[in-house]
Amino acid sequence: MKKNLLTMLMIAFAIAASAQRYAGGDISLLTKYEEHGARYYDSNGNAISDMLTFFKNEGMNAMRVRLFVDPSVAPSSEKGEGVCQDLEYVKALGKRIKDAGFKLMLDFHYSDSWADPVKQYTPAAWATLTDAQLQTKIYEYTADVLQQMKDFGAAPDFIQTGNEISYGMMWAGRSASQTTWKKYYAGQSANAERFFSLLKKAGEACRDKCPSAKIVIHTERVANTTYLKAFYNDMKTAGIDYDIIGLSYYPYYHKDFAQLESALSTLESNFPEKDIMLVELGYYHKWQPDGVDFNYGNTYPITEAGQKAFTDALIQKLESHPNVKGIFWWWMEANEYGLNWNTQRVTDAWYNAGLFDNETGKALSALSSLKDFIGTTGIDGIYNEPVTGESSRIYNLGGQRLSAPQHGINIINGKKVIWK
Repeated sequence: MKKNLLTMLMIAFAIAASAQRYAGGDISLLTKYEEHGARYYDSNGNAISDMLTFFKNEGMNAMRVRLFVDPSVAPSSEKGEGVCQDLEYVKALGKRIKDAGFKLMLDFHYSDSWADPVKQYTPAAWATLTDAQLQTKIYEYTADVLQQMKDFGAAPDFIQTGNEISYGMMWAGRSASQTTWKKYYAGQSANAERFFSLLKKAGEACRDKCPSAKIVIHTERVANTTYLKAFYNDMKTAGIDYDIIGLSYYPYYHKDFAQLESALSTLESNFPEKDIMLVELGYYHKWQPDGVDFNYGNTYPITEAGQKAFTDALIQKLESHPNVKGIFWWWMEANEYGLNWNTQRVTDAWYNAGLFDNETGKALSALSSLKDFIGTTGIDGIYNEPVTGESSRIYNLGGQRLSAPQHGINIINGKKVIWK
């Protein structure tokens, strides 16, 4: 019996490690908010003295930070949107995150400013390099950043080699004509080998410097399942070395849960060997801008309660997608409360899809929901004790909810239980 129990324990720990889930947010502007005097409170109005401790106490276990090559040369309008994260900034924030006990996701933009589906500008200092020279540069830069992060005590656990790279990366310098941009389109040959070569060299640097870190390939085509499948098919055919499919999901751009589930199911069936993470996620709690691509407001009102209802429903939906291992709320720390808008502002506009109220500084109720995503596999220990399945939250080690315990190891109310 003892031998069988030991075997079950060893198997359980191995499976639990592979099934570990992560929840947190992109907190890339936290340092600036703190430096400018933003005042943060918990949902009861108690002042928060240390934000990382607060997030940890809220049950989160991972944070994401973006990195620009040289944000000092970004246009002033984009600096006003929050572009400021150079390597020194990221090292300091990354160390705080690691010291607080979180896993760290490092998001390489490979640009001096925002890299996304409509702009992937080559850093100004690299703009005149040939394609072959860019391959060398992206390896050297990535390796240098990771070595410095490691030396500073901020080694990343997850590494995005590019941000929302559905159409490639480093198309050309900012001043180049669009007719000369070197864009990539999934399933087409134009600029494909160039793109794949850049990804491979970035990945090589990750494996060389942080071999235990997981590489994330990040896209944002949830609303176009056909393109999403074609993109990751290209990754497979080209032999791109990576571990995690990273997705952005903002319903106002990417449609409703039915569309998200279609995208996830397509990825799970075609790329079952890959984990999936929602590396960017958000929903408004007030003042959704006009002209959004999709308005979910009739289902989830643009209120604090609606934001929480959206978050709870999303986490429930993800229970049926065992390959999804992480969710990261984008710009979670957005908070203008306590700032003098004339002299202390961090950005040029309020962002009302964060998880703090800009007008009170209080944590919003959706923030407390994020830990529930981990709760389906978060385990404190193993117990060989009788329990009943009635009124309990029961899961298998893959994170799928069960109606009743199964023979072997179950997760019941957050604890690992051996069911005889």
